[in-house]
Amino acid sequence: MSGHSKWATIKHKKAATDAKRGQLFTKLIKEVTVAARGGGNPETNPRLRVAIERAKESSMPQDNIERAIKKGTGQLEGVSYEDVTLEGYGPGGIAIYIEALTDNKNRTTSEVRTIFAKKGGNMAGAGSVSWMFEKKGYIVVSKKTIDEDKLMGIVLDAGAEDMVTEEENHAVKTEPQDFYKVKKALEDAGIKTESAEITLVPKSTVKVTGGDAKKVLDLVDAIEEHEDVQNVYANFDIPDELLKE
Repeated sequence: MSGHSKWATIKHKKAATDAKRGQLFTKLIKEVTVAARGGGNPETNPRLRVAIERAKESSMPQDNIERAIKKGTGQLEGVSYEDVTLEGYGPGGIAIYIEALTDNKNRTTSEVRTIFAKKGGNMAGAGSVSWMFEKKGYIVVSKKTIDEDKLMGIVLDAGAEDMVTEEENHAVKTEPQDFYKVKKALEDAGIKTESAEITLVPKSTVKVTGGDAKKVLDLVDAIEEHEDVQNVYANFDIPDELLKE
């Protein structure tokens, strides 16, 4: 779990300060559009609710969000995207699971395969690594924000499944259906989170050090940069000092 906590925090900060905000907005708009196919009301469409929250956290204008929803519900014309999942292995034997949205599945698959090959990894067949991850609510709170015992009391009372205290953060895990209840309990208590999302969490992690650690981060970064890739999940655990570099 520790590797996931560090990576979730880094990605959250990176998204907030990324110079490539335009690329981030494109990905978020795509996700809102596809999510809205299941209905334009976020109260009854959990995927849309998550997509809108992510867009708002990244300071996307409300007009952009509303336009994306209308494209998804068919009120406005737009490109037709399909969900694609891709799986593979990286340096050190780490598992990588990718969620993408594309208007051309063959092109996206081919381009991601090329990234794996160039960066020392390899694509694998469907089901090769997906079983290593489980869908969970995942909330990261800095240790500087609140005492461990106090936080544990709040999140467990709200329905959290587990909480682990690490070097710099507390990592709270929930079942997906309990995520918003726990998140709201933290908001009501005035507790700031480093990141909060429904995500895929690895069931176990693989320790990666030295040269392999840099190769892993290079590979994951390159995959995330691809315009069709929405989310990348991996089960690496890399020492803090290497991640900070």
